[in-house]
Amino acid sequence: MEEFRRKTADEIEKDVIFSHAIKAGKRIYYMDVRKTRKDEMYLSITESKKITTGEGEDAKVSFEKHKIFLYREDFSNFIDGLTKTIKFIHEAEKEYSDAPAPETTAEEQTEEQPKQDDFKIEF
Repeated sequence: MEEFRRKTADEIEKDVIFSHAIKAGKRIYYMDVRKTRKDEMYLSITESKKITTGEGEDAKVSFEKHKIFLYREDFSNFIDGLTKTIKFIHEAEKEYSDAPAPETTAEEQTEEQPKQDDFKIEF
C-alpha cells in the first residue's frame, strides 16, 4: 500500500503543466493547469496579495493566498457566470458614466471601455 505524504513545494510545481501570471497592483493572479491522479486536467486559480506590516527596517512582508480549483465539468458554467457578471458590471457602469463622480478626471472619463463582446469565450 502506498504511503500518504504531503507534497513538497518542488513536487507541487512539477505538477503544473501550464502557468500564466496576471499582475494587478498588489495582487498577482496565477492561472495554473494541473493534472489529477487520473491525468485529467483542471484549473487552479491563486490570488496572491502582498501584505506589508510595520514601517522602515521593522517592516515585514508576507503574502496572503486564496485558491480556487476549477474542474473541466464546471468550465462552461463558470465562464457563463463570469461573462454575465462582467457584462452586468459594464452595463451598470455605463448608466453612471453620464454623471461622473467628483474624483473622476476628464482623462479617466475618455478612456475606452471594453466591449461586452470581448468577454465571450466559446469552446
